[in-house]
Amino acid sequence: MKFLFLNIFSVLILLSGCNLSTTKINNGSWVVLNNEVETIGKDEWRPMLKYVAELHRKSTHKAVWPFDYEWEEIGPGYVYGPAFGHWDIVHQAIDVMHAYPEHSLRQLLNDVKNQEPNGIIPGSIYMPKKGERDKAVWSKNEQGHPPVWVFAVNDYIDLTGQDSVLKYFYSPLIRQITWFENNRKAVTEGFYYNDILLKLWESGVDEGVRFDDVPNGKFACIDATSLVYYLYKEAAKWAEMVNQDSRYFKKREKELGTFIQDSLCRKDDGLFYDYWAIKDSTYRTLAFETFFPLIVKVATPEQANRLIDTYLLDTTCFNTAHPIPSVGKRDPKFELRMWRGGAWNSMTYWVARACVQYEREDAARIILEKALDESAKQFDRTGTIWEFYHPLGGKPEDVKRKNYKKSEPCIDYLGHNPLIEMARLFDKVK
Repeated sequence: MKFLFLNIFSVLILLSGCNLSTTKINNGSWVVLNNEVETIGKDEWRPMLKYVAELHRKSTHKAVWPFDYEWEEIGPGYVYGPAFGHWDIVHQAIDVMHAYPEHSLRQLLNDVKNQEPNGIIPGSIYMPKKGERDKAVWSKNEQGHPPVWVFAVNDYIDLTGQDSVLKYFYSPLIRQITWFENNRKAVTEGFYYNDILLKLWESGVDEGVRFDDVPNGKFACIDATSLVYYLYKEAAKWAEMVNQDSRYFKKREKELGTFIQDSLCRKDDGLFYDYWAIKDSTYRTLAFETFFPLIVKVATPEQANRLIDTYLLDTTCFNTAHPIPSVGKRDPKFELRMWRGGAWNSMTYWVARACVQYEREDAARIILEKALDESAKQFDRTGTIWEFYHPLGGKPEDVKRKNYKKSEPCIDYLGHNPLIEMARLFDKVK
């Protein structure tokens, strides 16, 4: 890890003295967002999209410790809220970015600002809550969340052309890679989430079926390995943009990419699996994490098209009434419970986005339209958006949240509902 720490030192010197006021920002506003949602998607989605736009505004609070800027909570209906979630805030930032890029940028800055010295970025920051917490608290060592924030930074640069913001994000990216290298390196190759050891659900998939019965060891997880591959890939690109050495990152990008393509994909069924499931077929499930190699665009075109045609578009698998279920419909472990079968719009968005990367707009259009139609149907019925949805088109209230709780999904939950961006994407592929 010597290279990484030397690189961090040089970058910190390079970036010292920078502040947000020196960067020209394409501001946008809530008014622009409200106007935009009147023009995108299908007519029957518009009431829901207007509601989501207003919910973003209502969920945004004045700057307070530990944030430097106004901060947006996961959603006022979150059962553990108010909270600022790393996995969630990326979806929220992407959702409003086209109309209000300044707000999105500030959420990303709030996110990386609270990176710990060891490189971990907090999974969720739980803000003060009367009767429960008198100050903001978060895990500083054991529990991060999927590192998808880099996607949002790239989206911001692509939208505004302001690559000067890398002076705020390059160093956090290198430090997060360092954290993964030091704390989540799997045996042989790849990276893992501590779900396999501690069941803390830093994968973001609480009680996921992949971890019901796992061998004891630090074995590569397909989602963690894919996302760290993306970190290397973007670190190589960003390094050259800020005049730093990119060779190490390119080397690791290539090594990890080969490992994913050759060692984490089964040729017989075309699915990507965790390392332990590759070695032992009794551990294999139709978990939606199989799509992460498509999301980071490491799967070969042949692998991607096979996965899309054979599984994503199959109505007995992931192309359910409300796609995509967190576990394929025909899997024996599929059930109407949270991450064990519930449909999450955030994951539908990531998979649709992945399809576009592989020039499969046809598949993106199908799953986006069905997910937005079903979400709008439930909005018309209940007047709210839900944390997750019934994959077979039923009521979200009939999908359990967790096994030890009979509560239903949270309402007014923004963190997993990038519905505005989903409508934008639909317009591009329809």
